[in-house]
Amino acid sequence: MKKLTFISTITFAFIMLLTTNVNAQKFAGLDKSPLDISMSKDKSVKIVYSRPQLNGRDLSTLVPNGKVWRTGANEGTEITFSNDMKLGDKTVKAGTYTLTSIPGDKEWTIILNSTLGTWGGNAGKEAASTEVAKFMAKASTSSDSLEAFSIAFDDDGNMHLGWGNTRVAVPLN
Repeated sequence: MKKLTFISTITFAFIMLLTTNVNAQKFAGLDKSPLDISMSKDKSVKIVYSRPQLNGRDLSTLVPNGKVWRTGANEGTEITFSNDMKLGDKTVKAGTYTLTSIPGDKEWTIILNSTLGTWGGNAGKEAASTEVAKFMAKASTSSDSLEAFSIAFDDDGNMHLGWGNTRVAVPLN
């Protein structure tokens, strides 16, 4: 009887081990708006954001002028400065902030907020009391279209947003 109990216990443990391994091998599919990170050349600015795709849709429908946009997809876009920065007429202390924007034809309003961990449509709806900086950035159009929303930095450390034919140059000092 002891031998049967021992064999049953070993068999049960072995089955549980196999079941755990099989379940551990199930991986989620690729996110529709994958997470990405972009850094300035000197690594003083890092931005973490999700990259929505046009998928045949019109940019002006996805990101309408005059409406606050989370500047990406999924959770709020977060920007980290390792040094104090001058943005517009304000000095922003080193740290991490949520970045939102308000699109326009010739200029976009860029907003930094101290509220972190926002999600979806809640990004940008923080109280004005947690707003850290608000400044303007020039918008232009390009003949090249970007399917996925993208953020990049030039050699001078300025940030560039691009999606569809829209380009926005965000000066960072």
